[in-house]
Amino acid sequence: MFKKTAIVSLFTFIAASYMAQTHTQPVYLDESKPVEQRIQDVLSRMTLEEKVAMLHAQSKFSSPGVPRLGIPEFWTTDGPHGVRPEVMWDEWDQAGWTNDSIIAYPALTALSATWNKKMSWNYGKVLGEEARYRKKDILLGPGVNIYRTPLNGRNFEYMGEDPYLTSKMVVPYIKGVQSNGVATSVKHFALNNQEMFRHTSNVNVDDRALYEIYLPPFKAAVTEGDSWTIMGAYDMYKNQYASQNQYLLNDILKKEWGYKGVVVSDWGAVNNTEQAIHNGLDLEFGSWTNGLSAGTKNAYDNYYLAKPYLDLIKAGKVGTQELDDKVTRLLRLAYKTTMNRNKPFGNIASEEHKAVAKEIGEEGIVLLKNQGNVLPIDINKAKKIAVIGENAIKIMTVGGGSSSLKVKYETLPLDGIKTRFGKQADVQYARGYVGDIGGEYNGVKSGQNLKDDRSAAELLNEAVELAKNSDYVIFVGGLNKSDFQDSEGNDRKSYGLPYNQDNVISALAKVNKNLAVVLVSGNAVAMPWIKEVPSVLQSWYLGSETGNSIASVLAGDANPSGKLPFTFPVKLEDNSAHQLGEYPGQKGELAAGKGKDQKNPINITYNESIFVGYRWHDTKKIKPLFSFGHGLSYTTFEFGKASADKTTMSQNDKISFTVTVKNIGKRAGAEVAQLYISDMKSSVPRPAKELKGFEKVYLNPGEQKEVTFTIDKAALSYFDADKHEWVAEPGDFEAQIGNSSDAIKTKVKFTLK
Repeated sequence: MFKKTAIVSLFTFIAASYMAQTHTQPVYLDESKPVEQRIQDVLSRMTLEEKVAMLHAQSKFSSPGVPRLGIPEFWTTDGPHGVRPEVMWDEWDQAGWTNDSIIAYPALTALSATWNKKMSWNYGKVLGEEARYRKKDILLGPGVNIYRTPLNGRNFEYMGEDPYLTSKMVVPYIKGVQSNGVATSVKHFALNNQEMFRHTSNVNVDDRALYEIYLPPFKAAVTEGDSWTIMGAYDMYKNQYASQNQYLLNDILKKEWGYKGVVVSDWGAVNNTEQAIHNGLDLEFGSWTNGLSAGTKNAYDNYYLAKPYLDLIKAGKVGTQELDDKVTRLLRLAYKTTMNRNKPFGNIASEEHKAVAKEIGEEGIVLLKNQGNVLPIDINKAKKIAVIGENAIKIMTVGGGSSSLKVKYETLPLDGIKTRFGKQADVQYARGYVGDIGGEYNGVKSGQNLKDDRSAAELLNEAVELAKNSDYVIFVGGLNKSDFQDSEGNDRKSYGLPYNQDNVISALAKVNKNLAVVLVSGNAVAMPWIKEVPSVLQSWYLGSETGNSIASVLAGDANPSGKLPFTFPVKLEDNSAHQLGEYPGQKGELAAGKGKDQKNPINITYNESIFVGYRWHDTKKIKPLFSFGHGLSYTTFEFGKASADKTTMSQNDKISFTVTVKNIGKRAGAEVAQLYISDMKSSVPRPAKELKGFEKVYLNPGEQKEVTFTIDKAALSYFDADKHEWVAEPGDFEAQIGNSSDAIKTKVKFTLK
């Protein structure tokens, strides 16, 4: 891959030198002038061709600047939890660089599971430093699409099912990344909640669900986080593709929210020149061209916002008002990134970066069950430890789609466990099952060949015999990043664990009571063996420090404090999208062959409306396997009785709730106090409760702290679609405080006038 940064810098130097000599330095080079004035000056100097050229790609991951005026090109990169390796200029194949290996950070489900806003800022800062070091201007992430179904292959890249939690976690991430002069590109706007039919679906959702569930994280990202770019999605909404959508991009994003940044298309998401011109798109990437159809030498001239746009302008069929708005936004982005002389240099794979990756992994791991206190492992009683399961030895940073990475290292779970326990105990391994034996994505190879020709019975017998003769058994399984699991492009085919894992887990539970099941996944899974197994850890995809983070929690070096960012239903039918029959789309249309191409879209109707995740389970009283917000600790916490600073609040007022959290156990640890609000009597259907505040508190044994939540009427409001406004109905409400959606510890009633 050939980059032109040096050439652009030379142009900038020549332009500045020439203007200085002639005493006519243009405003756009004068750093003492306001940025908006400088933008208008450079805009006035650009030709029509230069303006149009800025609107579309020039390679797989870059777009042109204006060399004549010293405006640098933009370089983008995946992804949300690590900087993607370099690819060829025009192809997806690897460029073969030897200096593009990085640190992989935990996937965003793990970050969200920390329920720690400070940790989110740390994450963004170190990721932004690596992107800056690699000379990237736009980081294609984070993803904030809401978890609607546990079958969505891309859920591992998102932040869970709750719009409030996602909103609060995404804002510090954005600020951390952008502190390095690297723009985030929050994605995928909007309603991209499944991978199946993502290119050919038309989503039907009521306005109330749109505004209450699916839009809040994007709104927070641009109005609170000031994300400098936002990425459009593939799917259709109101029969228009999301990356060229009047209602989403113009009416909501740019008018209602006043967004001044750049709308970037997802790669190949643009389908029509005139819609792209008029419906809010600013920068087009990845549209398929072959360089031959129009007889042009440069395939990128065929993009919808390239020569076709230029031809329409020259023919007088469209004006230049939209063009100038798009270029203004891109220049605004340039002054924050490519033309920002104050941005830091960045760094890569530092000791700080490794420490942050490990700490986020430790805080994100969720202790789902710990009957009999099997965990943490008592090293004095653990003379022999059996580690069983393919995921203990499988590299997970390669695969999964566009977030696949080339890392400097990845500590596997088995290696982490051996390093931590190997000096005191005999750690032995058995495969247990065979799943995905390879590992390659876009030319990045894991280097592993996990082929094993033994039968399922032979593998199971070996694992059982090892478990029988061990003091502790650690089963490391779950999903992986191969197709139809946790991976972009396709959804999971079923809710259960693949590769005969259920039988392996049940067999191990029968022969050893000291069994800990460690599940690696970005999604909920069925657990038919849950009553047989004493201890379960949800460990996510944890990146370069995976093995060290897991071993730290197993040993008790880190006390688990993660909380689930989404609900684990007992069975798939307990999930609202599946119970109401609208996943993956309307069955009649599937039978008729719709959804096969972009001209033949399939309709996906969100019949569950606002009742997503715990909102559905709690309201319908459907007991989950594990609830939203659930997560245990190696210590015990006690909540005091909550109090409010008033019993009645007005529409323009605020109200505060205070609760004491105390560590009554013997270990230092962290608890997450969660505030839910319940409308006691409403004229419209509302969930039983909704998350409206959370705070993570760290406590030594015997220590207690007060946690205070302050809310205003926004926390009490629902979206009135007819009035197109948020409404807080007067009446009685209840503040419910606990440590998960189904573990409320204390309640306070209050009234809104």
